[in-house]
Amino acid sequence: MTDVLIVGSGPTGLTLACDLALRGIGVRILEQRSAPHRESRGKTLNSGSLEVFGRLGVAERMTAVGGAGLVFRKYFDGARVNDTFYGDGLIMGQWQIEEILRERLSELGVQVEYESRLAGIGQDTAEVTAELADGSTVRSRYLAGCDGGRSPTRKLLGIPFEGSTEEAEMMVLGDVTAPGLSREFWHQWFTSDGGAMLLCPIPGTDIFQLQASRELDERGEPLPPSLESFQRLFDRHARMPGIRLAEPTWLSAWRVNVRMAARIREGRAFLAGDAAHVHPIAGGLGMNTGIQDAAALGRTLAAALSGPAGEDVLGAYEAERLPVAAELLADTSRRMERVLAAVREPGNGTEAGLD
Repeated sequence: MTDVLIVGSGPTGLTLACDLALRGIGVRILEQRSAPHRESRGKTLNSGSLEVFGRLGVAERMTAVGGAGLVFRKYFDGARVNDTFYGDGLIMGQWQIEEILRERLSELGVQVEYESRLAGIGQDTAEVTAELADGSTVRSRYLAGCDGGRSPTRKLLGIPFEGSTEEAEMMVLGDVTAPGLSREFWHQWFTSDGGAMLLCPIPGTDIFQLQASRELDERGEPLPPSLESFQRLFDRHARMPGIRLAEPTWLSAWRVNVRMAARIREGRAFLAGDAAHVHPIAGGLGMNTGIQDAAALGRTLAAALSGPAGEDVLGAYEAERLPVAAELLADTSRRMERVLAAVREPGNGTEAGLD
């Protein structure tokens, strides 16, 4: 039996695993994927996350890979309007963050266990039993669900995910190359009809993370993300005929979700990161809040396992982080409204959501 079983090997789960392993606590981390992904996803680490990573011994590795500071180059109806320097945060792809955390976890003697899908959860007053899809079981003192917005852990625990989801997808996302486009800027094109195309360079790679308005067919239905659709959107908004997007390695679509778990503890099981809360992307707070969740849960579990108060401390995690999640949803919703209003005027960009 292990001390803590973690489900999900994104930034939240890996941060928690490293934190616990550094404290000498037995940990296993399960991942239903067959291998690590190579997707940029969350791409900005704030000072709070870097502080956590400093305690884990990986902050310098992050800064060696990421880029500190970035110029937002803004365009309106195809014409360049202005440049704005954004000096806070560290820009890097989420897969790069996870790679560094996996390396640190390996140094601590723990490996991610791939192709391990959670199928059931049982618990009593002493332990949790996790049933896996292959029929095997894992016993642990505690379980942490760090398995994303569609969290199997949350669903198996029967915890409501309260809030709202927009029916229409708001944007498409992807990782592409754009030969000939300057990598010194986060390019942000907005148009008077409300459309947008953003290309952010991921440091140390040839990749840009793409975010754009949905492309609609003749019936007004959204087209699925594809390289061909990305190129048509780029041509419409950027109006730079010499640039051809290429090598798509991630294709996705995003809709606004504003939801949080009704509770983030069920007996000996806990939720953290997107499994506990999802929200608008304005401000880039999602991954960073998950990392802070992991740090708080690590403190709580370490105190329960080795502190003088024992399990009396288990309620501290929910008491600390559930109000944070509620404010996060409200704050990011306000930030999203500011961004959508600001970009209708030439010269404004996503920085409207950073204040």
